[in-house]
Amino acid sequence: MSKRKKQKKSDQAKTTLPVLNHSETERLPVPETDPVRQYLAEISKYPLLTPEEEDRITKAYYETRDPALASRIVTSNLRLVVKIALDFQKLWMQNFLDLIQEGNVGLMHAVKKFDPYKGVKFSYYASFWIKAYIMKFIMDNWRLVKIGTTQAQRKLFYNLNKEKERMKALGYDPTPKRISESLNVKESDVIAMDQRMGSWEVSLNAPVRDDSDDRHMDFLASNDASIESNVARREVARQLSHQLKEFAKELKDKEKIIFEKRLMSEEPLTLQQLGTEFGVSRERVRQIEVRVKNKLKKFLENRIHDIDSYKDVVE
Repeated sequence: MSKRKKQKKSDQAKTTLPVLNHSETERLPVPETDPVRQYLAEISKYPLLTPEEEDRITKAYYETRDPALASRIVTSNLRLVVKIALDFQKLWMQNFLDLIQEGNVGLMHAVKKFDPYKGVKFSYYASFWIKAYIMKFIMDNWRLVKIGTTQAQRKLFYNLNKEKERMKALGYDPTPKRISESLNVKESDVIAMDQRMGSWEVSLNAPVRDDSDDRHMDFLASNDASIESNVARREVARQLSHQLKEFAKELKDKEKIIFEKRLMSEEPLTLQQLGTEFGVSRERVRQIEVRVKNKLKKFLENRIHDIDSYKDVVE
């Protein structure tokens, strides 16, 4: 082997990060190759935590708020940020390090908010915050995406075309009214978003360059949930199911019946049916239901940290 080839293989070995496989490394944006690989080489110096170490350190930080412990948690998860940022690189055609930087901010926020006593693995929990910060950065800065400023608009942006195709496959005409009812947004928002997406300054069907077959729409992120998200959702759903069973044990008499037969049942009884069973009015049953819901909310807030972050799972 020639001296030049040996030197080239040596240089590649120095910048290879164990947590990223070959196909993932090739996905890194070409213009940022040098600074990105330098960053990967730097973060590879920080050791990963074993499950036992992570459990011990996260609990110690939760109790003491020692900055040194927080730093240990953050640095051991920097490679997780890179892996998640790779899922968004086609959506952000500029400096890839911007995505990593925002993901790191999300990681630090996750460290501050994480409660290790809830039984959820830190990497699962952190992935929510990392993705949220990266997504917000893209939404705020990319002009093609900066058409969704409210939660409903963002939901529309990522699901409008997908919902249209789904309805067509089922044989339905994807009218704005049907889509608004399906996605639980205003019909006027559907119409406005459809017009915007159909008349951007740069057409999604247009090639990114004159000499390229790639279209702008090819660089939009997939609507499919990532493996990390699916695993995290299952873990949170498991925790939630356990907490709901614990909550049911604290209820008695009418409250327990309403919780089981109305709030948790797949075929809930009506207020009138329960009123007849209890020998009280529909309004009285409704009042008891409201009381149970308030108790449940407080119960979950005390048992599951940041329950609002898992709203889609709870619903």
